[in-house]
Amino acid sequence: MQQISRMLTKLFQRARLEKPGQVDPRAAEFTLSLLVAMYDRSGTGYVRTRSAAAALIALSGDTLLAKYRAFFQLYAVPHGKTALITRSALRSLLTDLNQIPAVVGESCPLSCVEIAAHDCFHGVLKSSIVEEKFLSWLRSEPALLLWLPTCYRLSATEMVSHQARCR
Repeated sequence: MQQISRMLTKLFQRARLEKPGQVDPRAAEFTLSLLVAMYDRSGTGYVRTRSAAAALIALSGDTLLAKYRAFFQLYAVPHGKTALITRSALRSLLTDLNQIPAVVGESCPLSCVEIAAHDCFHGVLKSSIVEEKFLSWLRSEPALLLWLPTCYRLSATEMVSHQARCR
């Protein structure tokens, strides 16, 4: 957790420099508390860096496609000139992402992770998939991750302003 705490402190220091007055001075502390609530429920004092990175990607303000590509890069394994995501890595990613809604009591049972992983690998004979197959599956908005595009759309609409007046 010390490593994650240092990383978050640096991350939010940079953000404060880029956007003065828009970043709470306690942002790193709050974010670490959220990560601990999601990934260290038993109080071991240990949070996997990859799990924390997945949560930060999911909660970032980036586009959905950028988030999906980042998830692939984070969980994929190199295979020659390309990278592949295995069923095991996909289950790990889905389990990590499932902890985000779980922190507010909206989790799905482990069987949902298995169903989603099976759905992603539907029609695939190998034990791993390429990025394009992974992205295509995510674009189909699997039920387990439906909260992710929904939150993105809500966030994107906050910035929309219309010049029309209502009576």
